[in-house]
Amino acid sequence: MPEGKGPISPLFERLLTMGFAHMAPGRPVAVLTTTSEEDQPRFELPSSWRAAQGASRQELSVSATRLLAQGPLLLVPPWQRHTGTGGRAKRNASHFAYDEVLGACRPANADSVLVVLTPAELWTSESPRAAQLRATLADHWDTLAVLYGTGVIPQIHQSVIVAAAFLKARQTSRPPMKIFRVPHTDEGASVEKDFEVLLQRGGGSTRWGYVVRQVPPTEESLDFDRHHPDVVSQRADLAGFGRLTTLGELYEAVPRINMAADSQWISTEEQPGAVRLLGGRDVLRGGSIALPADESYWVKAPPGCLLQSGDLIVREIHGWNDPPGLIVAEVTEQDLPAAPAHTTIALRPRATTTPQQIRLVAQFLRTPLADRLVGRSSVHITMKRMLGLPVPQPDDVLTAALDDLDAARHRLETWRNDAETLLESAFTSKTAMQARDRIIAQGRGLRLRVEAATLLDDLGHTVRTRFPYPVAYRWRESEARISAGDQQAAYSAVLEAAEILLCYSALLALALAWEAGIPLGSTTAIKEKLLSGRSGPGFGDWVAVLEEVAGSRKLRALPHQHPIHGIRSLLAGEEAADARQRLSVRRNDDAHLRRLDPIDLPPAVTEAFADLTLLIERSRFLADLPLVHVTAIQWDSLAQTAQVHYRELMGDHPVVPTKTATLPRNDLEIGSLYLWDSMHDLHLLRPFLTGLVCRVCRTWSTFHADLVPKDRVLLKSLEHGHVHPQPADTASALATVGLL
Repeated sequence: MPEGKGPISPLFERLLTMGFAHMAPGRPVAVLTTTSEEDQPRFELPSSWRAAQGASRQELSVSATRLLAQGPLLLVPPWQRHTGTGGRAKRNASHFAYDEVLGACRPANADSVLVVLTPAELWTSESPRAAQLRATLADHWDTLAVLYGTGVIPQIHQSVIVAAAFLKARQTSRPPMKIFRVPHTDEGASVEKDFEVLLQRGGGSTRWGYVVRQVPPTEESLDFDRHHPDVVSQRADLAGFGRLTTLGELYEAVPRINMAADSQWISTEEQPGAVRLLGGRDVLRGGSIALPADESYWVKAPPGCLLQSGDLIVREIHGWNDPPGLIVAEVTEQDLPAAPAHTTIALRPRATTTPQQIRLVAQFLRTPLADRLVGRSSVHITMKRMLGLPVPQPDDVLTAALDDLDAARHRLETWRNDAETLLESAFTSKTAMQARDRIIAQGRGLRLRVEAATLLDDLGHTVRTRFPYPVAYRWRESEARISAGDQQAAYSAVLEAAEILLCYSALLALALAWEAGIPLGSTTAIKEKLLSGRSGPGFGDWVAVLEEVAGSRKLRALPHQHPIHGIRSLLAGEEAADARQRLSVRRNDDAHLRRLDPIDLPPAVTEAFADLTLLIERSRFLADLPLVHVTAIQWDSLAQTAQVHYRELMGDHPVVPTKTATLPRNDLEIGSLYLWDSMHDLHLLRPFLTGLVCRVCRTWSTFHADLVPKDRVLLKSLEHGHVHPQPADTASALATVGLL
């Protein structure tokens, strides 16, 4: 460290004073090492602080204990790093001069408060040496607070992170710990106020600090981001992708070349066998590796240090001003041959790591959360911390989605390449007429593909083609009625479409809840209406089911991939609730003949359709839950699988081709309707939802129970409202599921 004098930064001084005032009232005594210590930072304390000088490093801990009997103490031990000599491993082994000083410090009494000013490494490093020193301190001291800051001591480089730790004589029960990071800002008053608030708190966080209620084990780093409540919450939330593992379970470290310790391997580009040495600067923010330049290094690397295509290489140094997210690139064939330098971290996928895991890891490492989990209390990223980084594992649903996205990306790239090739051939034909005809003919297919893909951005097209048949049919009728200009018919069609959307969603919820063995109280009202013989369940009953499903704790506890969770979110939020309420009022008025004046119909149609559109937007999850009608089953007893023939009733027409799937189950029913979820599981919808050919319009339709007189069961079509009588024994199925 360069020599020089200067006080600690005024802001850090004020924060220290505030900490002393809160944790140990009284003016502190500052203890400095002797100026004979080589490379020891020398600075003057504020004139208002009393200073004491230790005779030597060996006597410093004794002097500290003696002065602690007089009151709280600020101790600045020597900071020199002592590095081993000899082999490569020994050269990398080092310790700090403050290790022996702090390890020997003891409280003078039960009220002793000691503040130590050291490099942040003591508290953030996970090295055995630092962890052992923290453990030794924990035997005698409780850590009340740790302040991190840069630019604290002027003669030390501005990037060096300094830590001030407030220690108090060990108590029977350990108090919570406060961690604070002094920001790079001119808002000194705001920082002091924030620190004052933190000192008064017993939990939670402030703008620049937080409280750790459960003090972590001494071997664990106290890196600022590691235990921040926001980061802890986000780390736990990562399991929502599937499950968590560590990066070391998916990747192994590639040995790096240290340009100082391995200088004998440094070479030039012209020498046979030389390969490029990739340093941190060669890893670009865009996710690629820079091209060789005049300043590039070349080495004769041993085979174990050579990179391979598919390896990940990460910048090992990141500064405070770097944007959030690790700077990482994937090595390609064009980057080889090459070897990683010590200013990078090189990772190689293990043989068991899947392509989906590789894609997700590469994307995750570039996120701010990955950056915070690795730790920013140092400019260096350690290999140990990197390999211990928690990373999400994709579940089956996410894996399928990643595969689909990758396939879509490749397809779009193919289309783009085809278009570029066709454009480039414009002037390569023998005649302009031939070029014209080829561009028109071959470009037609590309244009149609783009037009078809563009339609997917149109909500109406998506509903008509990818939503379950009952909902898609009602939506199509609403659009047709509106376009025809018959306002009364359009108004009724929109309100009926809204009711069928909620009806269909509620019937799915009832079926899924019954399958899960979770009773719903809202079925009581539906049961009473079925038995009344006067009017069947309507708009309000379906809303009651959906609202109960949304608030059910038992349903909330089902696995996150369960299809019930999409239904639970349908009416969530103030906008959806308000839209549903307005549609409910309109539907109730219309059913009770409180019809609108023709003058008021046009704006009413527009407003009602806007509310319906909002609810349809909230129900996009239905596009991922196909309605399936099983038409035939062939069971193979030897293979224990069934060949299932089915119709996927998605879109606004019931005439669809029959598909085939092989499933490992023999409990499926021919003729019944099922919900096919994203985990490729089939959920029986009978008797909540039934598929039949309507006796009125002779069209295949979906039905739900509407009334149950004594001698029969009346089903009502979701598409047309037609009634279809069923034999009385059909009621037994309704009784089984609690509707009778």
